[in-house]
This record gives sequence, structure tokens and C-alpha cells, in this order.
Amino acid sequence: MSTANSTMTHTALERFIKKTRELFSRESEPETRWTSLHPIMKELLDDPKVIEASKKWPICQRIDNRTQNLLFYEDPDYKFVLNGMVFSVDRDFGVPDRLHDHGHIYTLYGLLDGKQRILRYERTDDRSRPDHAEVRSLSNSECGPGEIDLVRPWEIHAEASAGERVVALIARSEKSGGFLQGRYVPEKNSYWQGYGPIQVPTPFYG
Repeated sequence: MSTANSTMTHTALERFIKKTRELFSRESEPETRWTSLHPIMKELLDDPKVIEASKKWPICQRIDNRTQNLLFYEDPDYKFVLNGMVFSVDRDFGVPDRLHDHGHIYTLYGLLDGKQRILRYERTDDRSRPDHAEVRSLSNSECGPGEIDLVRPWEIHAEASAGERVVALIARSEKSGGFLQGRYVPEKNSYWQGYGPIQVPTPFYG
């Protein structure tokens, strides 16, 4: 994996890391950090060499209710990570029993290739029962290459396949997979917790 230091070459990934580290060094407030990261992520998504490199990234599998994430970079100081997700044509990550939150972390989700529907929900119950959750739909929008969605802590959402291969880049405030995240099944008003994505270290440029 690349590291941010003075010997960097100027690849798109290294520019992303450098600019993100600079942003985080001068801005400590999480909400400002993550809203300010949009143009830095957009530059990465628009780079032709990144789009070309993504054609070699492996398909992310689903194993025991956990999805794989390609792990491209984890910052040693600020702890942010850059993940990738590659959905095959026949995978639908937006079915109702896959509604989820990301727990306490911020996530900036950017589409690199293909189209998806982004589903957003909010919780409406009083949270008094540990295995019960009532949610309602807020939005269901189609997104294409270059579009970015900020998922704040505890926000409920899902990504639904549009019947084509989809590639996404995901910046997170912390590497997921080591802490519990919420899972929601709207038709049953049920709630449970499970661990997040399985991290698969992957070369960015092959």
C-alpha cells in the first residue's frame, strides 16, 4: 500500500492520500472534515487511470452475512481508510434485509463505474426493545459514475444493483469490520447487530 511521505509519486491515489491528510491536519471537527472531502474524492473518481485500474479489481463476495471490502489504504495517523467495492451484475445489495448502518463512523461513498440505487431510511420507534426497529423510507435515488453520498454515523441505508457491474470507492473514518453495526429488516420490524465488511488488502493499480 502507498504511504503519504515526501517520496510519493503523483498518482491519483497518492494525491488523494496527501490531500486528505492535509485536510485532516487542519480540520479536526468530523462533520467539516467529511463534507470537505467531497472534491478530493471527486478528483479520484474522475481520474481515467483509476477507472482503468478498477477493471482489474476482484468481485467482492458475501460471506456469512458479511460483504468483502477491498482495502487499498489505511492511514497510520488519522485512521481513515480507502476501500473499494465491486458488485457483479447478478448481485443485489439493496434487498430489504440488507438495510444497515455503519455504527459510529463516517463513510463517503463514491461511484466509479456503473449505476446503483441509493436507499435511505430513518428510524421511527423509541428504541426501547433491543431486537425491534421500525424504519421508514426517506429516498430512493439512482446514482451514476462520479456521484458521491455521505453516510453519517448511524444513518440507515442500502445500495441496490441496477443490473450491471458496479464499482465504488469508499472513504471511511475508521476501518470497519472490527465493531458491530446495525442491521434492519423492515417487513419484520426487526433489528440485529453484526460485524461490518471483511477487509481484503488489494493493490490499487494491480
